[in-house]
Amino acid sequence: MLLNILLNEILELIVHLPDGDVRLTQFALENGEKTIIIGGFTRWPWSDHRDPTMVPATRLAGRAHEEATKQGSWPMTHIKQILTCLALVLNPWYPMALLADEQHVNYVFNRMQLSDQFYSEGATYADLNRDGSADVISGPYWYAGPDFTERFEIYDPKPFDIKGYSLNFLMFAHDINRDGWQDVLVIGHPGKEVHWFENPRGGSKLWSKHLIFDVVDNESPTLSDLTGDGRPELVFHTAGQLGYAEIPQDDPRQPWQFRAISADQGYTRYNHGLGVGDVNGDGRADLLEKNGWWEQPTAASTEENWQFHPVEFSKAGGAQMFAYDLDGDGDNDVVTSKAAQSYGLAWFEIVAAGESIAFREHTIMGDLPEQNEYGVVFSQLHALAMTDMDGDGVKDIVTGKRFWAHGGRDPGGRDPAVLYWFQTVRDDGRVRFIPHRIDLNSGVGTQVVAGDVNGDDRPDIVVGNKKGAFLFLQRAPSVDQQTGQSQ
Repeated sequence: MLLNILLNEILELIVHLPDGDVRLTQFALENGEKTIIIGGFTRWPWSDHRDPTMVPATRLAGRAHEEATKQGSWPMTHIKQILTCLALVLNPWYPMALLADEQHVNYVFNRMQLSDQFYSEGATYADLNRDGSADVISGPYWYAGPDFTERFEIYDPKPFDIKGYSLNFLMFAHDINRDGWQDVLVIGHPGKEVHWFENPRGGSKLWSKHLIFDVVDNESPTLSDLTGDGRPELVFHTAGQLGYAEIPQDDPRQPWQFRAISADQGYTRYNHGLGVGDVNGDGRADLLEKNGWWEQPTAASTEENWQFHPVEFSKAGGAQMFAYDLDGDGDNDVVTSKAAQSYGLAWFEIVAAGESIAFREHTIMGDLPEQNEYGVVFSQLHALAMTDMDGDGVKDIVTGKRFWAHGGRDPGGRDPAVLYWFQTVRDDGRVRFIPHRIDLNSGVGTQVVAGDVNGDDRPDIVVGNKKGAFLFLQRAPSVDQQTGQSQ
């Protein structure tokens, strides 16, 4: 675990340190070691600081240390050479990991930390005040776009201790009462109530709160048009039964009615893994869960329960699950993290269709560097999103590490809270996933949302978690002045 942390820091320095000479400052640690501080910053990115501009200290010893402190500056190329040697010692797959980071520089994000308080592990975006600019919604606040510097309360703010949990796991925006204003749906702690907050139509007062359902289980419920009627349903399970709740047509302020699609599966409130997508290509959305998929019947069917197709997508259960044609062969594959509290990311290729659909599992990232083509590994993928990040017409995967989910007790729980997107590349019949690191000190919560927030036709990313609220705005790719090619 410590080696992974150190390697991440070394990679961060190699990729992002500038060229030329950098002024160095020396100070003595308590144990008497000498430390070279690049740019005068002294704190590590995984420590609990709130300044995203901090750059980690780099220790140089022996003759290099003496020369640097004597001259007062050190050629950056020498520092990078030393760091590269350290990276090769720590991880023999380092060259591939570095290649991934070299690809990452093509896609640059402006990092905006909107809050440093733990209010929720969910966040989303929508135009709440109807001014034509999307706003960011995280916890009790919405941050007015396009600058996101002014915030307004939705409900009474109450920060939570990062050693515990919030009462806000996921957030969705939708015009629930059909008045032309986007409302906010908040999924609380698993097994608790779910409410929606009614937009005051531009007023400054707190939003009216309405109960949707009193016991919503699973850690990744979703708001999605499961039935295909053009209106979203709340998809979850309760009392062990999978199903959905519909918005009441006569009075949306009344509790929503739950419609079960399965018998009692014995699932508890903390069950992991859930999604919606058309698995068998019949034009009807199906329900995905860790143990398989539930086939939506035709409208004429009189069957009470949907047909279950067992597939062990994830033994422990992941997070959000998706059905999407990754390999471009015309049928939808399944994407899921393997364990929300541990390691693993995979896609399941449909290899046989028709009456009996069969899958072949492909590992995107495991629990060891050698299990990823680029040597990338991190744990606790408790939130996933899919969108076309690079504009090539194929959806990519956005995920990251959930920060401090259980006080650092999970596998890799004390590693850096990274945020990544995996670029889907179809290559001569196979699919590759090129990892692009977006950030090293934010991660995800139990939700990550990707979409065009600022209206520039490039997907951005919204995160709320125990480190605060974040917005990552994607910038246009830079252009190499010599070749004229995108970088």
